[in-house]
Amino acid sequence: MRRSSTDESTYRRSPSPPGKEPGFARGGPFFGLHANPGPKAAQARYTSPKGSKYVVFYLDLSIIFLLELKRCSMARGCLQGVKYLMFAFNLLFWLGGCGVLGVGVWLAATQGSFATLSSSFPSLSAANLLIVTGTFVMAIGFVGCIGAIKENKCLLLTFFLLLLLVLLLEASLAILFFAYTDKIDRYAQRDLKKGLHLYGTPGNVGLTNAWSIIQTDFRCCGVSNYTDWFEVYNATRVPDSCCLEFSESCGLHAPGTWWKAPCYETVKVWLQENLLAVGVFGLCTALAQILGLTFAMMMYCQVVKADTYCA
Repeated sequence: MRRSSTDESTYRRSPSPPGKEPGFARGGPFFGLHANPGPKAAQARYTSPKGSKYVVFYLDLSIIFLLELKRCSMARGCLQGVKYLMFAFNLLFWLGGCGVLGVGVWLAATQGSFATLSSSFPSLSAANLLIVTGTFVMAIGFVGCIGAIKENKCLLLTFFLLLLLVLLLEASLAILFFAYTDKIDRYAQRDLKKGLHLYGTPGNVGLTNAWSIIQTDFRCCGVSNYTDWFEVYNATRVPDSCCLEFSESCGLHAPGTWWKAPCYETVKVWLQENLLAVGVFGLCTALAQILGLTFAMMMYCQVVKADTYCA
C-alpha cells in the first residue's frame, strides 16, 4: 500500500544549520562509513609550501661545498707535510754538496792537483772531481729547496729530471764497468805506466805526490812490478817511496830493499776487501736519490691536486 504525500512529509529530515553539511558530505562518519574528500581538499593537503624546492637546492649546494672544502683542506694538509719533508731532504743534500765542495777546494789549495795518476786525463784529479761533484750537488739541492718552498711546479719537475738523469748515468756507468772490466783493467795499466814517465817532472806535482803516497801506504812499487821504474830512469833505480825503510836516495840500493808487490793489484785487492763498504756507500747514495725523486714527484702531484681542488 503506497504512502500518501502527507505521510511521506512526516519522515523528512529537518534542514541542517547554515554552513553545515550532512555527515556523509563533510566526510564525517555516517553509520560507521567515511566519505572520500573532494579533489580540492586532497590538493590542499598534499601541495608543498611555496619555495621549499629552493631550500632543498641550497642545502645540496651547501653539502657539496662543505665536502669540497674538506677535500681541499686535506689536499693542503698533505701538501704542507710533503713540502717540509722535501725541504729538509734538499737542505741536507745542499749541505752535503757544500761539504764536498769545501774538501775539493781545500785539496786544490793545499795539495795542488792531488791524486792525478792518469797522463791521458790530467784534469781528472781528486780535487777537481770533488769540486765538480760538490757544485752539481749544491745546484740540485738549491733547485729542490726553492721548488719546495715556493711550491713551483716547474722547479719541482726540473729537480726531478736532473736527479733522474744523474741516477740513470750512475747506473749506466756501473753496468758498463762490470761489463768491460777486463778491457778497463788493461787500459788503466797502460795509462798508469805511461804516467810514470811524468813522475818528478815540473808541473806534475800532483802525480808525483799521488804515486809517493800510494807506494808508501800500500807498500808496493810500480804498476805491475818495480821494474816499471827502470824504463822511467833508464837505470836500475826506483823512487825512494818504494823502499822498505825510507832514507835519502834509498832507491839506488839493491832490489832487496824495495817493495815487490805491484801497486795496481794491491789497490785492486784492497778495493775487493772493502767491497762491502763500497757497496753500502753506493746503495745509500742510490736510496737517497730515489727518496729525492719520490719526494719531488709527491710534491708535484700534491701541488697539482691542490691547484685543481682549490682553484
